[in-house]
Amino acid sequence: MPLVFYLFLSKGIYHYSNLPILTTDIVPVTQVDNQQSGVTFDEKLSILCFLGADVQKAEATLFNLNETIYKRYYQKPFFQIIAIVPKQNKEEMKQVLKKLSQFTDIKGWNFVYADATGIKQLFESLDSPFEMDETQFSEYAFIIDKKGRLRGRKDDEDTDGGRLYGYNMKAVAILKNKMKDDIDIIYYQWKKSAEKLKRRQRKV
Repeated sequence: MPLVFYLFLSKGIYHYSNLPILTTDIVPVTQVDNQQSGVTFDEKLSILCFLGADVQKAEATLFNLNETIYKRYYQKPFFQIIAIVPKQNKEEMKQVLKKLSQFTDIKGWNFVYADATGIKQLFESLDSPFEMDETQFSEYAFIIDKKGRLRGRKDDEDTDGGRLYGYNMKAVAILKNKMKDDIDIIYYQWKKSAEKLKRRQRKV
């Protein structure tokens, strides 16, 4: 038995070895800021978060995500974090980013600054049960695949109806366990797909 497959079994996540697609028609992030940032979902594994206008609140969740998820994956291919921020808070958020850069290689952090309408459209297109607060902050981070689709779970034991759309950035245990496991699943899927493609090419 291949070691990586054994590890999936031992972690109890083989059941989720094909992480479900929950939403397909997500507003492209390029549409939100009129392509000003150059950031895109295409051909990337994106962790999407909405930091809102309350910079102090945003900073706390941002650092949780950075320590628990970003530092584990930022050197992996295709990985990025996309943080959506109201454009009027750009200068304040730059200070947070500067602070972050003192102890983190921030090459995989992408901040997209947008107006309230664009942020609302993107968030609502996720078709999740969550809502942003009055500052356009959400405590949930979302996994978006290379084709711009929302990934998550359909039989999560801790959510009503079993659907897990996003991962609470305030809950380090959820980031360490559920989100990390689900990101690992996507990388595992991509690895197996690449291996299949190589085998087909050899046969040609």
